[in-house]
This record gives sequence, C-alpha cells and structure tokens, in this order.
Amino acid sequence: MTDKKITIVDTTLRDGEQTAGVVFANKEKVRIARMLDEIGVHQIEAGIPVMGGDEKEAIKEIVKLGLKASVMGWNRAVVSDIQTSIDCGVEAVAISISTSDIHIEHKLQTSREWVLENMVKATEYAKSQGVYISVNAEDASRSDTNFLIQFAKAAKAAGADRIRYCDTIGILDPFSTYENIKTLVEAVGIDIEMHTHNDFGMATANALAGIKAGAAHVGVTVNGLGERAGNAALEEVIMAMKIIYNHDLNFKTEKFRELSEYVALASNRELPVWKAIVGTNMFAHESGIHADGALKNPLTYEVFKPEDVGLARQIVIGKHSGTAAIINKFSEYGHNITEEEANYILKKVRSAAVDLKRSLFDKEIILIYEDYLEKRG
Repeated sequence: MTDKKITIVDTTLRDGEQTAGVVFANKEKVRIARMLDEIGVHQIEAGIPVMGGDEKEAIKEIVKLGLKASVMGWNRAVVSDIQTSIDCGVEAVAISISTSDIHIEHKLQTSREWVLENMVKATEYAKSQGVYISVNAEDASRSDTNFLIQFAKAAKAAGADRIRYCDTIGILDPFSTYENIKTLVEAVGIDIEMHTHNDFGMATANALAGIKAGAAHVGVTVNGLGERAGNAALEEVIMAMKIIYNHDLNFKTEKFRELSEYVALASNRELPVWKAIVGTNMFAHESGIHADGALKNPLTYEVFKPEDVGLARQIVIGKHSGTAAIINKFSEYGHNITEEEANYILKKVRSAAVDLKRSLFDKEIILIYEDYLEKRG
C-alpha cells in the first residue's frame, strides 16, 4: 500500500450530481473543478457531454481552465457519445456498459455478445482519437467472473488503459472486494479503478480493499455524494491512506473542510456534524474523560490534528463534561477558577443541559458563574 502509485478519480461533477435532486450551476461545476485540482485530485470526471446544453458548456469551461488534473467525460459505449466528449476537449473518456446478466437481460434487453461488440467498437474508436480510456464495467460486482474477465481482456485488446470495476449497487464487503479484484488483476493484467457505492455503508472500506488487492485507481466524490447512499468519500479515502496505511498522496488536506462545505452548499445537502473526517464533531469533546485526555494530550482521542483537515478543536460544555473542561473553559476567558468553583458550575451546567437538551453556550456558562459569585456574596 505504501509503495504503489494511486490515482484519485473524482466524480463529484458526474456521479455526485446524479444524486436525486442535485443540480450544480455551471459556475459551481467550474469552481468545484478548480478546488478539486487545487487540493491534488489527479483526474476529474466532469460530466456527460452528450447531454448537451449547459452540461456540455460547463465541461468545455472546465477544460479551458488548464488544470493539472486530467479532465474526463462519461459516455455510453456509443461512438457518437465519445465524439461529443472529444469535441469538448477532454483528454480522457469513460466508456460505460453493463456486464451483469441482470442488467444485460432486463435493462439492455440484449446479449453478452452485443455488450462485447459495442464496447470494443467504442473503445477502438476512442483509441483512434488518442484519448485516455477507462472502460467501465457497470454492475461488475454482480457479473459472472468468467464473463467479466473476457470483457476486460477484450477491452485491453481494443486499447483501454484501465477497467473501472463498479460496485454499482454497493453489495460488496471488503473481503469479497479483495478477492474479486485480485482475481481480475491476475487474470487480465490491466489497471483497475475501484468505483464503490455506499448502500451498506462500506464504500470507503471496499475502495481501500480494492487498492490493497492491486487496483491503482479509486473513484471518489466529495462528502460521498452520489446516487442513493452515495459513493466512497474523497476525504475518507485520502485520510485513511495517509493515516492508516501511511501512504501520503500529497493532497492539501487542510482544504478539505472548505471543499466539503462548498459542495454541501452547491448540492443543497447537509454536511452532518458527525461526518467522518470533516464533520465538526470530529474534534468536539464533551465527555469528561475524553475532554480531560484531549486537553492533556490531543493524541489520546484524536488520531490526527484538526487543522490537518481545516477544522478546530472544541471542548463542549454539557451534561457529560467534567471539572477539567470547566477549568479549561474559564482559562480561555483569562480567568482561573478553583476546583470548588468548577464543581459548583459543573453541577449547574449538567442540570441546565438536561433541561435544555443541549450543550451550553459560553454566555450561559458565564451567567452560571456570575450567579454563583452573587450567592457567595
């Protein structure tokens, strides 16, 4: 995991925008592309050119930015789709077609032979145009293994640079992901991109398992935005690689919170306080034992620094607080209180927190202390 080159493919502007009810304005798509490029994303799947209209114009604008990141257009396995992408100026194309029998029979209403024929025809055309090619095996996780290997070998022979392994409905677990990707890598010898969905809450774990098995590319979206339960989250994958696997991809992770906030705003989707990596509760401590530990040494309850992802540490005063947090809070105000005063304030804080069903604001804590001073005379 620490030695291999990993390519991060962000599809916020394509799969992320396919979230039911989400629409990015053109200027938002352009700004998100700039932000993705700035933090270090290697490839940006900018949209679906064949949609035409605003979609096509936004993709053209992104291409004109001259980003360091490669810009990719998404296509069906149709030559005219690919030509529309090329007309937009993209340097990479994704050619997507279903490989599972349930999709072939019920969605495409055709045969495996038809799938292979159309994929090869589209891939050969893209190759003749000199663009980078990702052949996407939609619903790969429910595809027959032997047919998927045949599909991947045909794509490679036609000129594909990689296969996108799509866990389209998020049914994999990390163990089956590892075995599936290892089998495909060994049988075909082509670069694999993991594209995982979060229907069972395992998108990030499956993406990492795929990398461990030999995949060299991973598809992500900001905040895990995407159809149904979403995709593997960019910020989760990058930080897991950096902290858990000691593989720093040299992203500007300190800009993660800013990026997440903007995408949340543009997509009109809440950024939950409990969101992994970028949620405000990541570095908020209320429990007395936790807050005391974090105050003594942040590493006791924080695996990386809040500023690493653009956040700040918070010691929250509420029902579960302890005296150490109370004393620390008053020291922030430039006021040293005694242990006796802290115990009194803590008792009142806990009572108020239960009545209000929330933690307390700084002003409310100060009022409790002022009441205490007044009663003491």
